[in-house]
Amino acid sequence: MRKMGKYLLLLALVFLTGCHGSKEREAFEVPESFDTTKEYEITFWAKNDTNKTQTGIYEQAIADFETLYPNIKVNLRLYTDYGRIYNDVITNISTDTTPNVCITYPDHIATYLTGTNSVVALDELFVNEKYGLGGSEVRFDSPVKEEIVPEFLKECMIGEHYYAIPYMRSTEACYINKTYVEALGYTLPEVLTWDFVWEVAEAATKKDAEGNYLLNGQKVMIPFIYKSTDNMMIQMLKQSGGGYSEDSGEIQIFNDVTKQMLYTVAEHAKTGAFSTFKISSYPANFLNAGQCIFAIDSTAGATWMGSHAPLSDISEDKFVEFETAVMPIPQFDTENPKMISQGPSVCVFNKADSQEVLASWLFAQYLLTNEVQIAYARTEGYVPVTEKAQDSVEYKDYLSRIGEDNALYYDVKIKASKLVLDNVEDTFVTPVFNGSASLRNAAGQMIENTTKSVKRKEEINDAYFTDLFAEMNSLYRLDQIENQGESKALGKLPTESVVLLTILAGVWILMGIYVIYGVIKKILIYFEIEV
Repeated sequence: MRKMGKYLLLLALVFLTGCHGSKEREAFEVPESFDTTKEYEITFWAKNDTNKTQTGIYEQAIADFETLYPNIKVNLRLYTDYGRIYNDVITNISTDTTPNVCITYPDHIATYLTGTNSVVALDELFVNEKYGLGGSEVRFDSPVKEEIVPEFLKECMIGEHYYAIPYMRSTEACYINKTYVEALGYTLPEVLTWDFVWEVAEAATKKDAEGNYLLNGQKVMIPFIYKSTDNMMIQMLKQSGGGYSEDSGEIQIFNDVTKQMLYTVAEHAKTGAFSTFKISSYPANFLNAGQCIFAIDSTAGATWMGSHAPLSDISEDKFVEFETAVMPIPQFDTENPKMISQGPSVCVFNKADSQEVLASWLFAQYLLTNEVQIAYARTEGYVPVTEKAQDSVEYKDYLSRIGEDNALYYDVKIKASKLVLDNVEDTFVTPVFNGSASLRNAAGQMIENTTKSVKRKEEINDAYFTDLFAEMNSLYRLDQIENQGESKALGKLPTESVVLLTILAGVWILMGIYVIYGVIKKILIYFEIEV
């Protein structure tokens, strides 16, 4: 009996050890049918700033979807920025409390996939005859896969699989005070170049004897302000052929081309011709007040730009009348323009109940319908991600009514949308791997640090950049990113995430030890083995 007891004890230990802490699931398999007799409650995490119209569109989409699927309840949770969503998902993966559907970016998804299958690979769902894109059992007019803009869909692929569907797309635009450009004696070129922008910006720094700027007669003038300095560095490197990173996760950003870009930034920051959002504030505020000539921001922020912007953080008496031009970002090679493609995508998280996952997928798919795509695109300089929506009579009518008013048909907003539509083939995305989000942060931080150092009158030389590169490499753990197969160069999570996950893992281990000890003790007592 004692010998059999020992064998049973070993089996119990193996069983419990194998089960405890194992949270990975099998790859998702599409159910044969969707069980409409059972009720499902799913959560949708989305991003929204202060645009109540966008919130209303989410709420209307949920209401319309729930009418089609009465057995699915969708709970909306809004966030003020994508970074907060990212941090909360990382935290919730360890406790198996992720949302069902989430607005996110491929860079973030690559981290979610680190060592888990928490995000559903959508390849099989795309083509499922019943519930896939355009499926026979889908209760709404869903686009088929071929109707999604190929460039946008490709951005959602990580490794060999699709882990998201695109939701909206935008790029960056240069919003220009054309009136000021011409007052300085310049004419906007057909394609904006960096040399042109720097030259005009420097011309605008001249002051009179009392310290007022000659161009606007004010005490404040920052001719060139960039909102997203990570995009600035990434696009300058892409346009010039400088290294950034490889698909494998190889970091290439610390090179001579990057250093030359930073020298240029330092040169113009020193004269006051250039600054950034983090240092000075929103480019739109300065542009609208006649205190900026070139304001680079997303096309998704077009309603904030211009002397008649329907959204603005400055009072009406601060606005200055001027003609607003909307152009692609400056280029180094006018024959081969390059600009970044950006905008949110939607991913679906894996759950134990495949029916719950299918319900989540149906809702995510509903966000691709013309009703949602066109309504959301009309709120800012976004464009729909489906050709089905772009080619619709309703969307074409919207674009054709440019300038009819300063709200729905605000001219700057529609110009921004057309800019995206006209340049889809010129856009690019950066390689996606776990750690690519950190690399992006480092790219922008180098411009921020250089600009701040100039303002502090620090010496900018080769030694400065050697130290800066080393600091960025260490701060963002870029030297710890390694190639890990399909998920591509999976590196370490942010420090706060590592600490939290370590604590949670410790708690689970202690709980497991306690449970195992109790079971073993009972087994030993049962077989009359001394403890």
